Amino acid sequence: MPTIASPLDPVALEEEFDRLIAFGRRFPHPGGGAAWLDDDGTPDLTRPIYTWITARMAHIYCLAHIRGVTGADELADSALGGLTGTLRDHQNGGWFSSIHAGTTADEKSCYAHAFVVLAASSAAIADRPGARSLLDEALTVWDQRFFDPDADMFVDSWNAAFSTRSPYRGLNANMHSVEALLAAADATGEQRLRDRATTIGYWVAALAERHGWRMPEHFDPDWQPMLEHNRDKPDDPFQPFGATVGHGLEWSRLLLHLHASAADPAPTRLRDAAVALFDRAVADGWEVDGAPGFVYTTDWDGVPVVRDRMHWVVAEAISAGAALHQVTDDQRYGDLCRLWWDYATRYLMDHQRGSWHHQLDATNSPIATVWPGKPDIYHAAQTTLIPRLPLAPTLALALHQEPTAGT
Repeated sequence: MPTIASPLDPVALEEEFDRLIAFGRRFPHPGGGAAWLDDDGTPDLTRPIYTWITARMAHIYCLAHIRGVTGADELADSALGGLTGTLRDHQNGGWFSSIHAGTTADEKSCYAHAFVVLAASSAAIADRPGARSLLDEALTVWDQRFFDPDADMFVDSWNAAFSTRSPYRGLNANMHSVEALLAAADATGEQRLRDRATTIGYWVAALAERHGWRMPEHFDPDWQPMLEHNRDKPDDPFQPFGATVGHGLEWSRLLLHLHASAADPAPTRLRDAAVALFDRAVADGWEVDGAPGFVYTTDWDGVPVVRDRMHWVVAEAISAGAALHQVTDDQRYGDLCRLWWDYATRYLMDHQRGSWHHQLDATNSPIATVWPGKPDIYHAAQTTLIPRLPLAPTLALALHQEPTAGT
């Protein structure tokens, strides 16, 4: 890998990457795509086949293949087969959000399509069969159906026939769209994709600053914030009420990727916003109720709403801290990374059954009210790579450019 002054032990990161890859190997679903995994990595066939999980697994096992992990190519191809087969709408185009017992969901979401673009981008860089065709199709559908050129943002969802568009607008879909746009730019060489991601990044930075760096996530069709959205469903897995601490951290990292991919010298606006988002999320979220861990959400004054600890929040905290450490060389970020890695090792990593517990309660005991089982390994696996890689290009290309890749 590139020589990066990682704040974490590279050997421990590599061992954890290997452990996660081993845990996820049973993901192929007999119906095509990736199954939801239970606590010990067994496919839970009572649950739907989700496009977002299938695409995430395709992405991660493409990265593993580039790293030279034996058998990762076959697993990546299995997930990609779900995207070109079971989950793809051969009549209307695009990808169903899920399929269950032969019935497809009447929804096509930008969130899922962003992950299809990410998976296809990583697969193209990993030289998997049919990947470039899949990427071209995914980019076309994504551009035609989900990108709103008037707003320079992505809309959230349609029905399956692409005849009715939801009035809801969401930042989560745009966050993963930025990730996918950067990956697709690396895979295709198209600067317009990187420019589009940067435009979204600047919009988000301005939005966050207006709200004291607690970022609204939910919007009406005119992109006006809906600050009371889902107050009655505060622990919704995709649209929770209030400010989502983990997304402040995730956006902090993504803004640094955007900053790193810009022309040299890049303006400091995105880097400064990344620092502010990170500091707000840490102040609002870490140990604020007297116990280790990040709370899930807060209200608009920073008061915790959902105190459960989600594994992906710690994963993104470590990744964002490592990115800031790389950009600033400030030891404070390295110290926080080590603190959070130790927390993950103690509370989140399941050293008996594998992977990370996806949800803990406020006392750091595993629970399953929002995330039962261990559906996929995307956040945790990326967290073992990001601290060891440059911020640009994105993961697949950074790994591919290494002379040792594939050995």
